[in-house]
Amino acid sequence: MKLETLQKDMIAAMKAKDKERKDAISSLVSAVKKAAIDGGCRDDVPESLVDQVILKEQKSAKEQIDTCPDERQDLKAEYQLRYDVISEYAPRQMDADEVRAYIAEKFSEELATKNKGLIMKAVMADMKGKADGKLINQVVAELCS
Repeated sequence: MKLETLQKDMIAAMKAKDKERKDAISSLVSAVKKAAIDGGCRDDVPESLVDQVILKEQKSAKEQIDTCPDERQDLKAEYQLRYDVISEYAPRQMDADEVRAYIAEKFSEELATKNKGLIMKAVMADMKGKADGKLINQVVAELCS
């Protein structure tokens, strides 16, 4: 995902007077710009950084939904809308079967050791941003047993 794409979509939401969508995209743009400044790449923001920030914001929005009290349906709906908008921009994540096949193919030597810590270290470095860490952990635990 490119930062320019997010900015164009934010402008389109402004023109359409879709305040909720504009706010969600605007928060993404702000988070990406902050991460770019922190990373020292203010002028040329790499797509990998944008994807990383989008995944982080998506996870944060999901946590907001999960921790919101049931009696606050108005807040829950607002958080859900934000999560849905962010999810449109999030890179596709691998599912459990894809993760299992990927690990079996690329990390067969590490799997042979049955050392979960060693396997996780190698796998997480390679699969960062491609799949959810909890899912990877579950698959590795399953393969080690």
